[in-house]
Amino acid sequence: MSSLQKEQYIELAVCTETCAIRIEEIHEIIKMLSITDIPFSRPEIKGVMNLRGKVVCVMSLRSLLGMPDEPETRATRIIVVRYREEYIGLIVDRVNKVTTYSEIHPPSEGHGHYREAFFQGIGQQGDELVGILKLDEILGG
Repeated sequence: MSSLQKEQYIELAVCTETCAIRIEEIHEIIKMLSITDIPFSRPEIKGVMNLRGKVVCVMSLRSLLGMPDEPETRATRIIVVRYREEYIGLIVDRVNKVTTYSEIHPPSEGHGHYREAFFQGIGQQGDELVGILKLDEILGG
């Protein structure tokens, strides 16, 4: 068992997809806050929020993954990640659980409909396969 497989992940839902983010990339998970719109910004940028005195850019993970936006629900969360010395909020439909994976496969093993560039691997727990997001690719794209 390598140390990679002992890493913890936050499993989240976007639309009908389940994916995961390495727990060490996450600063915090919060309920939806009021977001101030930024005029003329890219469609995936939903605005900015005030997080304890810090201005944090908030983006829709649905938009970043090429999915249509949906109205928020009581389960909607903002996952605040640290990216290039800044905090960025990612809106997700639901946070499922903290988990580890028994196996991590490279994304190129052809596990179907995942856009390979967005995933650093496919986590496997039993029969369940979950794409592990590559934040550099998603946010830097």
